[in-house]
Amino acid sequence: MILQGLVRYYEDLLRLGKIARPGWGPAKVSFALELGKGGELLSLIILKRGKKSGLFPRSMEVPMPAKRASGIAANFLCDNSGYLLGVDTKGKPERTEKCFTAARELHLSLLSKVNTPAAQAVVAYFQNWDPDQAFNHPALTEDWKEIQDGANLIFWYEDKPVTEDPEIRRAWQRYYDQPGTGPVMPCLVTGAAEPAALIHPAIKGVKDAQTAGAALISFNAPAFCSYDREQNANAPLSGYAAFAYTSALNYLLADREHVRIIGNTTVVCWVEGGEEGYTDAALALLYGDSPKMTNASLRAIVEKLARGEKADWAGTPLEPERRFYILGLSPNGARLSVRFFLENSFGNFLKNVNQHYKDLEIIRPAFDKIEQLPLWKLLSETVNQKSTDKTSNPQMSGDVLRSILVGGQYPATLLNSVMLRIRAEHQVTRGRAAILKAYYLRNKHQDCPKEVLTVELNEASMNIPYTLGRMFSVLEAVQQAANPEINTTIKDKYFNSAAATPATIFPLLVNLAQKHFRKLKEGQRIYYEKQLAPLMDFVGRAYPRRLTLPEQGSFHLGYYHQTQKRYEKKEEKVND
Repeated sequence: MILQGLVRYYEDLLRLGKIARPGWGPAKVSFALELGKGGELLSLIILKRGKKSGLFPRSMEVPMPAKRASGIAANFLCDNSGYLLGVDTKGKPERTEKCFTAARELHLSLLSKVNTPAAQAVVAYFQNWDPDQAFNHPALTEDWKEIQDGANLIFWYEDKPVTEDPEIRRAWQRYYDQPGTGPVMPCLVTGAAEPAALIHPAIKGVKDAQTAGAALISFNAPAFCSYDREQNANAPLSGYAAFAYTSALNYLLADREHVRIIGNTTVVCWVEGGEEGYTDAALALLYGDSPKMTNASLRAIVEKLARGEKADWAGTPLEPERRFYILGLSPNGARLSVRFFLENSFGNFLKNVNQHYKDLEIIRPAFDKIEQLPLWKLLSETVNQKSTDKTSNPQMSGDVLRSILVGGQYPATLLNSVMLRIRAEHQVTRGRAAILKAYYLRNKHQDCPKEVLTVELNEASMNIPYTLGRMFSVLEAVQQAANPEINTTIKDKYFNSAAATPATIFPLLVNLAQKHFRKLKEGQRIYYEKQLAPLMDFVGRAYPRRLTLPEQGSFHLGYYHQTQKRYEKKEEKVND
């Protein structure tokens, strides 16, 4: 399904004029070798563009580069200095000589019979160029170091790249369209019996994968093969299908505006038809980072799509029934691992994401201006923000994204990570409370019932752990009112043990509160006694000896809700 979806996407992009036809692809080119009529090197043209942040190679459409591992394979018209100039950059002169020879043979075989000035200039260049003269050539000396560092070069003739010559393009297309050498087999995508492409173009742009590119499909050992088939004949694709799916995936990965990183997983998404508006809307909802739409407008659009109605996104009509694809890739040596692949209607994806936000909804502090917790913020709640590496667990991150998109249960690793942070920092933040609420709404447990999984404080709750959490919040407030300058509170000393073993800690905290009450003014004392007394009467003297993990979740939610209610009352007084 991944390959079929990518091939269809390639055809959509080709129809929209956004991608190169088979045999061509983008390359980052730094310099152009300007040739004279006799093939002599006239000058070196700098193609890099940029501003104060630096100069960057220009992206150009060139003949499809060959896939290289450790072997020698020349590219047509655009390559590095080892192939086009014969310059030894790695201390291996014999290998460099073979690279230049391979490039010369390729260009002479394709262009010798092309009777255009540009083609004959390239032919003459390869017939006459002496690699030994490269170092001393006046056109190359100024940028020699960068040329040696592997920058891409392209041939240039009479103020334009030779790739724009129609006859040269036709010569390359005839060469590229020749039947492959692989066995004739039914293609897994098209179904047509064609020579299988034994090597597929490389995929570039996946985080932490090899910069030269990695393979999505690869069989490089007998243990991975069957029926005596070699290389990619084990999963036969025609040359066209191999080119189409890799071109589409490289197009997606090159569009960094629409690529997202979750842990070590690189995520791309696309819609059948190729319109970018669908991707913009999906990413804006999931990551909360759209400059094109306010939160209110975004929610209105999502609600319409979730109901199966059409909506408009910045001039792009969005149809809920359109097929939408989400692919997560992670590095695996010279290959890529598929972390997840999801296909559904666009409306269903948004419906699941919208439900995720509803499950997360919880009262937020006045200083918190984020209306909905985006995915990056959610995952940051599982990480120590004081550590050098603030990356969330890769496996957990991918599992969380999957659960959001399919509307399934959240992974247990998300709960465990949040509980670890609460215990380590003695802090129940808005994000952590939201995760606890959403987790137990989806992953139902009788020890954390629905009555505590509310947006705001539920004063009618009959849940003992929830009430204990509320009690702890009030006891903390009493201490802070009695000792405004205190640095270490009961939360710093007793929060974890109060949530885990209430019978051991709460008698101590109640006795300590009596001392704090003596320091309060009468009005303050009456105010806090009215809050504490009903809670203590409900719990009684028989505190639970231990609380299970879900019960601790109820405790933390009770503490968070009561604390936010306390701050809310303070804010009301200030406003009055």
